[in-house]
Amino acid sequence: MKKNIITGLVLLVWGSVFYSCTSEKTVQADFDIIPLPQHVEKISSDKGFELAGTTSIVYPEGDEAMKRNAEFLSGYIAGQTGKKLDVTDKKVEKNAIVLSTGLDDKNPEAYRLVVGDNNISIQGASAAGVFYGIQTLRKAMADTEHGNVVYPAVEINDFPRFSYRGVHLDVSRHFFPADSIKRFIDMLALHNINRLHWHLTDDQGWRIEIKKRPELTTIGSKRAKTVIGRNSGEYDNVEYGGFYTQDEARDIVKYAQERFITVVPEIDLPGHMQAALAAYPYLGCTGGPYEVWQQWGVSEDVLCVGNDETLKFIEDVLGEIVEVFPSEYIHVGGDECPKVRWQKCPKCQARIKALGIKSDAKHTAEQKLQSYIIGYLKQCFFGEHLLSKESTKSVAIVESEKSALIASSYLPQYLWIASGGKNGCFREENLNILKGRNVVLFPDLGATDDWSTRISTMQRMGITAKIFDYLEKNATSEQRKNGFDIADFLLEMKQPQAILQAMIAKNPALNLLIKELNLKLIEEPVRPISTAKRKGFKL
Repeated sequence: MKKNIITGLVLLVWGSVFYSCTSEKTVQADFDIIPLPQHVEKISSDKGFELAGTTSIVYPEGDEAMKRNAEFLSGYIAGQTGKKLDVTDKKVEKNAIVLSTGLDDKNPEAYRLVVGDNNISIQGASAAGVFYGIQTLRKAMADTEHGNVVYPAVEINDFPRFSYRGVHLDVSRHFFPADSIKRFIDMLALHNINRLHWHLTDDQGWRIEIKKRPELTTIGSKRAKTVIGRNSGEYDNVEYGGFYTQDEARDIVKYAQERFITVVPEIDLPGHMQAALAAYPYLGCTGGPYEVWQQWGVSEDVLCVGNDETLKFIEDVLGEIVEVFPSEYIHVGGDECPKVRWQKCPKCQARIKALGIKSDAKHTAEQKLQSYIIGYLKQCFFGEHLLSKESTKSVAIVESEKSALIASSYLPQYLWIASGGKNGCFREENLNILKGRNVVLFPDLGATDDWSTRISTMQRMGITAKIFDYLEKNATSEQRKNGFDIADFLLEMKQPQAILQAMIAKNPALNLLIKELNLKLIEEPVRPISTAKRKGFKL
């Protein structure tokens, strides 16, 4: 009797194991993802492809970039299904995901993804295109620890609407360690973002090592305390700081490059420089003393443009920045530079006189002095004065009509990062400022505002919709390299629906954008890099 019971238990356990191994559930993949591919066509003659533990990932022999793509895909699948697929450069006839380049498409980031009964093929116009096809396959895959994923039979032909797809990350006000930056880059890769705009310096902290100027990090990276809330007058009395060594920055740049993301550093000047002045007070108009700013906003203490030492400082800093960051573009700010100190500074006024700068009906002499320093940056980047790195371009941010008109005379052919800000730079009558330039829009979806100013944020979205429409209608085939740079990937709003509905009713452009993105009005905010589904959201 005892023997029969034991035998029965063994058979029961064996049967359970056999059942669990042979009856894995299947989970259906879904290509309703963010961003939505440009063209998805179902293949009615095929049943689809079942992704199993025996599936192989095939890449071209000798292609290291494609090998890395294959390993990324294998890692993604393992993380979502628990299945570790073999990666090989040998030919596999069936049950494989085949990666290749050679797609005939003018867009270098385009790809074609075909799901058949026997294989899945991802062919890109470049390794980057294949990478984005991998992200599409990844996002369509449901998480399942005990089962196989079935992909519907489809042919997807996809390409990005914008060549520059960026997200802005400010680490000056709020520092994030290197591993968190890498995690953020992973999120960007998931959403086909190809630029990380890395805001490294500001009044509230200097975050990148400059070997010729060590005090920028030993002093400028630390603020003694931080204001609580929006400049309430109350402080936390806790020292706050942190910075990245150049080796850490290079490692982050490499990590991003492997995921086809370019890191664009921002060294904001001549304003937003109080942290630098705390380290080198002689660079300011008053001589200090200064401290790393403990509140929000823009300090009136800026670099003294009349001081030749300031020009040497700029050369030292940017000379090292371009060696750490291989990006084609280096962001130099150029916006939000209060002129209060320059108006009273003997050195700045002497510089104005020496340059023969005169005010006019539209611009003060100090505003034109700001143009001088932007022009000096151009000389640094393209003359022998500092660099001979021909591939490097400087980038200035345009936040007002005045700054756009001043700076445009110095950098007419280079990329602009443009914000639809409250100063009205992109009122409809001023859109001609953009003509003939590659433009990267910064919609500023509330990221740089106090959270209470939600209505102005929504109004700026309407302006952004107009700009996108304008660019699409006026760009030539050679100029169609426009893009966007956003701090919140999807719309973020927290206002009563009645207010939002009223705003939308009065703003046809905003209404158009809401419909295009198929956004729903909600009470709770949608956080950045949301995985919520929004059909029609194409980048």
